[in-house]
Amino acid sequence: MVFLQLNTTIHMFENLSNRLDKAFQTLKGHATLTELNIAETVKEIRRALVDADVSYKIAKDFTNTIKEKAIGQNVLTSVSPGQLMTKIVNDELKELLGGVTQPLDLAGNPTVILIAGLQGSGKTTFSGKLAAHLKSKGRSPLLVACDVYRPAAINQIKVLGEQVKVPVFANEENKNPVSIARDAIKNAKDNQHNVVIIDTAGRLSVDEKMMTEIGNLKQELDPQEILFVVDAMTGQDAVNTAKAFNDKLDFDGVVLTKLDGDTRGGAAISIKTVVNKPIKYVSTGEKMDALDVFHPDRMANRILGMGDIVSFVEKAQQTFDKDEAAELQKKMRKNQFDFDYNL
Repeated sequence: MVFLQLNTTIHMFENLSNRLDKAFQTLKGHATLTELNIAETVKEIRRALVDADVSYKIAKDFTNTIKEKAIGQNVLTSVSPGQLMTKIVNDELKELLGGVTQPLDLAGNPTVILIAGLQGSGKTTFSGKLAAHLKSKGRSPLLVACDVYRPAAINQIKVLGEQVKVPVFANEENKNPVSIARDAIKNAKDNQHNVVIIDTAGRLSVDEKMMTEIGNLKQELDPQEILFVVDAMTGQDAVNTAKAFNDKLDFDGVVLTKLDGDTRGGAAISIKTVVNKPIKYVSTGEKMDALDVFHPDRMANRILGMGDIVSFVEKAQQTFDKDEAAELQKKMRKNQFDFDYNL
């Protein structure tokens, strides 16, 4: 299953990966990085990102940073310009995706996790997956059905609960989500459940009633985590929806679903920059174990498909630094040290 998830994630970025590889090919045959070949490569990278549904502003800022870092790079005799550019892009792509992995805050007794998102985003399915994931880590989760508008949502979460062998708290007679959630938290305490996962109502689009309801749940429950679930297939609409929710909720993290679908991947690349919140999980299918913790560095490597090259350049850079230090030390011993660092 892990292999399948990796393949589906790569498939999502296949077009972008191919376009970036083509951009690096523009450096083939060049002995060094120059302003001219850097500019040409950066232009191709920008086009590849925009074609992948990354907003033009984010793509432009990203490639401007790459250009600045590439110009004036020390020439490493053991690596090619293409390999060096790959390393620079990898580093910046990792930062664009969030930099470091952000774990869930599992403090609290019980930990309360509020799941938000539009209808059809995969919110309820993710709730079941998260319950299964946390259960596998030794936690005792309780799923809570707080979508009081859609009877199918309550039935769905009950079915998912049975699949992952996690209890579900539901009260179909009660139409007050805050009241249901409070009763669920009490039930969790009484039955030694240390995580409460609350599946909330979704709408077809952002509306005031929906935002007020989820805002009330946040205010009354004071959850440790609010996770916004977004369908990656909706591209820039996913980014815009995330911004609308974040302005109202100030959520803690993003979950990207349907990464196995036919999507260009722009949401995954843009969303961290727009809302300044980490991507915490990615979902790649309907099965309950098709959930991955999001690692920006691994995703960057997958997009570039060049993890070995990145490691190779890092090692070459370390060797270069050692050689430079040794040369400086030799000059000092010969009383030839000056302020000229062009060794």
